[in-house]
Amino acid sequence: MISLIQIISTWTIPVLIAFIPLYASLRKVPVYETFIDGAKDGFQTAIGIIPHLVGMMTAISMFRASGAMDAMIGLIRPLLERIGVPGEVLPLALLRPITGAGSMAFVTDLIKVHGPDSFIARIAASIQGSTDTTLYVLTVYFGAIGIRNSRYALKVGLFSDFIGFFASVAACWLLFGLV
Repeated sequence: MISLIQIISTWTIPVLIAFIPLYASLRKVPVYETFIDGAKDGFQTAIGIIPHLVGMMTAISMFRASGAMDAMIGLIRPLLERIGVPGEVLPLALLRPITGAGSMAFVTDLIKVHGPDSFIARIAASIQGSTDTTLYVLTVYFGAIGIRNSRYALKVGLFSDFIGFFASVAACWLLFGLV
C-alpha cells in the first residue's frame, strides 16, 4: 500500500503537466496563446498587488518594532498558560493571520529550539496548518480585485484563525499529551 502511494505521489505532477496541454490540444485550444494570455494577466495582477504588499509589510514591521506584539503577548500569556497553551506558541497566534513567511520562520525557530518532536513544535506545526494568513488574503487578494468592504470576511477569517489556534492546541493535547 505504501509503495502505491509513493508511486502516485511521484507521478501525479508530471502526469498532470503532460495531460493538461495534451487534452487542450485535442480540444483545439490554442495552448501556447492561452498560456501567454494567462501570463499577461498574472503579471498585471502582480503589479496591482505590490502597493498592498508594501503597505502590509510596513504595518507588520511597525507592529513588531513598536513592541505592541510583545506587550499583547505579555498580557495574554499568563491567562492562556493556565488553560494549557504553551506561551512559546502565542506569537504564532498573532503572526499567522498577518504573514505566512513570518509565521513559518517563527515555527522553524521553535522547532530548532525545542526539537521537531517536542510538544511545542507539534502545536506550532498544527497551528501553521490549521490557520490562514487572513489579513494577507484580505489585503492582497481583495485589494487586487477592488473589494473595499471586507468587514464580514475579516470577522469570519479572524474567528476561524482563533478556532484553528485552540483546536490545534486541543488536538495536540488529545493526541500527544505532554511529551
